[in-house]
Amino acid sequence: MKIKLFILGIVAGGIFLNSCNDDMGLVGPSIQPDEDTPTIQSDTFMLKASTVLLDSIYAKTATGLLGEIYDPLFGDLKADFICQFYVQDGFKFRQEPINGKIDSVQFRIFYSNREWIGDSLASMQATVYPVIKPLERNYYTNIDPAQYVDFNNPLASKTYSPRDLNISDSLWNATTTSGSYTMYSYNARIEINLPVSFGQKFYDESINNPAYFVNQEAFNKFFPGLHITNTFGSGNILAINDTEIVIYYNYYAERTSTGVVDSAVNAYEVFPVTKEVIQMNHMQNADLDKLLVPNDKYTYLKSPAGVATRLTIPIKEIKEKVEDRRVNTFYFELKAMPQDNWKYALSPPGYVLLIPEDSVKTFFEKGKIEDNITTYLGTYNSSYLLYSFTPTATTKTNLANLIKYQLKYEPDKDLNMLVIPVNRATNSSTLATESLSNYLKPASLTLRKDSLAMQVQVVTSMYDE
Repeated sequence: MKIKLFILGIVAGGIFLNSCNDDMGLVGPSIQPDEDTPTIQSDTFMLKASTVLLDSIYAKTATGLLGEIYDPLFGDLKADFICQFYVQDGFKFRQEPINGKIDSVQFRIFYSNREWIGDSLASMQATVYPVIKPLERNYYTNIDPAQYVDFNNPLASKTYSPRDLNISDSLWNATTTSGSYTMYSYNARIEINLPVSFGQKFYDESINNPAYFVNQEAFNKFFPGLHITNTFGSGNILAINDTEIVIYYNYYAERTSTGVVDSAVNAYEVFPVTKEVIQMNHMQNADLDKLLVPNDKYTYLKSPAGVATRLTIPIKEIKEKVEDRRVNTFYFELKAMPQDNWKYALSPPGYVLLIPEDSVKTFFEKGKIEDNITTYLGTYNSSYLLYSFTPTATTKTNLANLIKYQLKYEPDKDLNMLVIPVNRATNSSTLATESLSNYLKPASLTLRKDSLAMQVQVVTSMYDE
């Protein structure tokens, strides 16, 4: 399809062309010589799409997931993690326990209240295992826990439901005058009692071998960490915000006025998981084979570490068609199907990244953000069920920059791009992207790949000689 229009006709027709890097000014014909008037051409091309496996993703974070869920279409997802614990250099117990004895030890994980995925009342069991060798800095989610964990000697287990059943329905559902839940910020957590001997070893070694606590490296050798995993139940996944070990003990307090020691006081020491130590998130997806079977209707997205959609842009065909014309605009939308109509269906990811397939590894490892040259961010529009990559008056997204880049550097090679769910952090004042990371929350979406959905338009311009 070729349309040859003069700028005057474009303005009269109300066609809006916008490019973030386009230096072609729309100068009125009354002041522009006829020989300088560009002609505009629009060509239609077809993309190809397929579903590809993402066996792992980069997840350098102090947060994580715990639990297991099953989706009839997108299969099973199980998530757990291995973590080290932070210690201050030269750590010592703040007080001397009575008779040098520890009272109790808790392993605590905190999770986002009301933000779990799945059935809040499903009964689950979490089990804590010891890590028996120092962790390596591997932040990909396909790690093998068996390389680090002693599964023959669990430390403790706890049965739980995401919603605290000790809280009455009336209190749980209570709202403020503005309609928000009064318990929205409730500090949801799972507390697992570890053996007292676990904490006693910490105290004894801090006295007998203080070199174990001189710095983080020495501490990691003494205590490599813990593995927390789901060992019973299926139905929900928790978004873990914080993890810590708390060692409780009593000590004798001294009366400041008389110097007499006569009362026992409670105390505790906390060893948290922080960004300074390693947390390795482990994700297992099952039943993905049916999503990978080629078909003419759909491709799929599933996170975390599930499947992604590959788009092939016909660069060779575009080159042949546009020749030496200037690429101005690339009109493209990813069109989605409605979510499955069942209670615990996964939600669509709010953002996706369109990125060259061979750039995925370095992009996330180096903490890059979209550059609108080779990588682009798409925001989900729930009203129209799509991610738009078409430029508007308020967005800079224009894949014309990608086409120009590819035509310049690899014009004889079709371009494979991946559509990957991402989490986006923005600047509070400018709302610009500050960071992008792989999306760690369970999410899924079915994308259309019929001829209408895969059709794209490339608008080009050329000055008449």
